Amino acid sequence: MTAPTGELTGLGGAPRTASNLEAGLLALAALSLPTAAAPGDQDRIATAAAMKDPYDTYLASLDSDESRRTMGGCLDRIARLILGRPLDDASVSGRGQPWWLLRYEHTVHLRAQILRQGWSDAYVNKHLSALRRVLEEAWLLGGITGEEYQRARSVKDVKGERHPAGRYIPDQVIGALLAACLADETPAGARDAALIAVLDSCGLRRAEAANLAMDDYGALTTGMLRVVGKGNKERHLPLSSFTTGLLERWLAIRGDGPGALFPRLERNGAPRMKNGRPRHMQPQGIADILTKRSTQAGTRRVRPHDMRRTFISNVLPVVDAIKAAKLAGHARPETTMAYDLRPAEELRDDIERLRTPAIRPLNHLPDDQRFAP
Repeated sequence: MTAPTGELTGLGGAPRTASNLEAGLLALAALSLPTAAAPGDQDRIATAAAMKDPYDTYLASLDSDESRRTMGGCLDRIARLILGRPLDDASVSGRGQPWWLLRYEHTVHLRAQILRQGWSDAYVNKHLSALRRVLEEAWLLGGITGEEYQRARSVKDVKGERHPAGRYIPDQVIGALLAACLADETPAGARDAALIAVLDSCGLRRAEAANLAMDDYGALTTGMLRVVGKGNKERHLPLSSFTTGLLERWLAIRGDGPGALFPRLERNGAPRMKNGRPRHMQPQGIADILTKRSTQAGTRRVRPHDMRRTFISNVLPVVDAIKAAKLAGHARPETTMAYDLRPAEELRDDIERLRTPAIRPLNHLPDDQRFAP
């Protein structure tokens, strides 16, 4: 990395000056080696230079491609913040960067930089989690001492509670998306209608939907869908008769052979094959389908995670939080509750359904039933 402005000295605590502290304080490349390294430091730094990249090691430890994409994006954005580069500058990545050079003073200022972005608390904490984990890998790989690692990782999460991110998708919009799909008489129209119905009735993450295989449909019981989610955790979700009908309509075109339940399609509508089986689309493909159908339906762009938020918001008034967490694939009900995006009008109607106290004086009650004055 190259410092955008300013001049910073080494890791040994010598005074630093910078003509633009905001732009230069956190530049990783501006952190030079100490002029008088402690015994053993030079060997450790040499080891760090030759070690496996903490960025790649951290991402390899994650369980899913979606998690690797998400957390890799966090580290990429952190690297761009450090260098004072635009957050969408794809030419700058966290891969190959000397993460082991970060110390507590740098992570404190980096946390402040992240907070200035105006992100939600959850999004900020996700970036801080990625930062701690890449520092942990740098320590495990021998690039940073245990004491330096513990100090650098000690920056605190943001505490607070805001309205959940994303938006609630009204039934009218879901209906318009399905209408746009069914107006398309190609196989893609039938596939996309079934996919949107599954997203609406099951609240899947986009990676979960992309990874569905034919064997997952009716794996145990007709009308059920087997889903393997984060942490390789399996859950079984009931399908409505409406969703099952659209799935059967799609499968009459696809066929019932093994492979992806919602495969990528060739231009002629035939499933794209891999090793003789319909090939899975990438998670981004799910987002692209929703974007396409949103445009055709004449509505704002619908994102996969908004479909998931809407499903959870619709489920919470019907079942308890533990069942809702099970349906959503969350380890804790608290996580599920944070997804509640029910419109304010619906919450107002819930309040209106509560009992209304009768307006009458207490003199009609016996003395033992009155509150003491």
